[in-house]
Amino acid sequence: MSMKKLIGITGGALIALFSAQTAASADEILKVGLSAPMSGSAAAWGLGFEYAAEQAVEKVNSEGGIKAGGKTYKLELHVYDNKYNAAEGAKTAQTMLNREGIKFIVGSIGTAPVRATQALTERQGVLLFNTGWGKSIKGPDFPLTFTQMNTPFEILAPFFGYIKEQHPDLKTVAMITPNDATGQEMEPVAIDTWKSLDVEVISTDRYERGTTEFQSIATKIANSKPYAVDFGASPPADVGSILKELDVLGWNGIKIVAPGTSAGTLSNMAGAAAEGVYLGASADFQGDSASEAQRKLNEGAVAKLGESLNNITISSYDAVMALKAGIEAADSIDPKKVAEVLPTIVFESSYGPAAFGGKDVYGSPQQILIPVMITQIKDGAAVEVGRVAPDELKERLKTN
Repeated sequence: MSMKKLIGITGGALIALFSAQTAASADEILKVGLSAPMSGSAAAWGLGFEYAAEQAVEKVNSEGGIKAGGKTYKLELHVYDNKYNAAEGAKTAQTMLNREGIKFIVGSIGTAPVRATQALTERQGVLLFNTGWGKSIKGPDFPLTFTQMNTPFEILAPFFGYIKEQHPDLKTVAMITPNDATGQEMEPVAIDTWKSLDVEVISTDRYERGTTEFQSIATKIANSKPYAVDFGASPPADVGSILKELDVLGWNGIKIVAPGTSAGTLSNMAGAAAEGVYLGASADFQGDSASEAQRKLNEGAVAKLGESLNNITISSYDAVMALKAGIEAADSIDPKKVAEVLPTIVFESSYGPAAFGGKDVYGSPQQILIPVMITQIKDGAAVEVGRVAPDELKERLKTN
């Protein structure tokens, strides 16, 4: 599914263009792509992802576009449904690169589709921003790939550590995660993190994406009587289904979703069983700690989609902001030149000043540096209960 977005050069902006024809004639169109699950169990992520990218593109265009090499560029957003799998990820990448000639992808969701996309973008010189949680997608071999949100290597230690502090009697955890690239790469990191906190992982289960029947897995988990269940990389709809089954079986322990994002979806699916769930990738973008930009974006998303934004969905906004800053710093729309500059700059994200780093972990600075936000579902909504800023970002801001 392709949905071309002509953000900022239609409607009211069209009047401005006609009233300033000389300036308008100098403007050029720069296509940017977005690859996300717009259908299926992870569609809540895709719809929010699209919305945040639209708002960023509209902001950039309404504020004069991007200036580089003596030219001004207006962004044009193209959105594609990757259905959260590798085959569709490759298909959408081929369309973006070969048919549309896109040189900048401002977001791709899912490690499997990201890998499939990356196989083409690196070879064809296209800059790829993504939310993939796999460590394997970053490093010196992939100089054109940048991660636009926190991943397990940034989230799990502070997230699990906070939960352990709140529940000092936590001794055992059962894990369940999708049997795909994201789940497979996340599982060992989670197990090692739990072990470092003296918490035993007593069982691990994987299921195939698209599964709708979770009774047998839930029964196995409930029978093992863990203190907590770690839902791994499971998307909101799947977590909600499993929570309902566990609730029927009488299990009521600590519920943990590291990539947990959609409190509304979980609460709608699981009802009271969703109360108390800890979410590692959600956010309280209407709370006191949210920035003005985040509150405005979130209000718009709730009005349009009926769902608050989270750390995954808002990241497309931050990718567009990073791209603008990178192009202008490089004074070029050559993706390779932009990629060289990105690790050296500080840019204004929805969280405030942000940068790219993570060389010690990944071998090259390709990981966005933003706070880790820990939330918990209370009365059906995600409420921020903890926040940890990365030390590397703190150091960068001191010297910037």
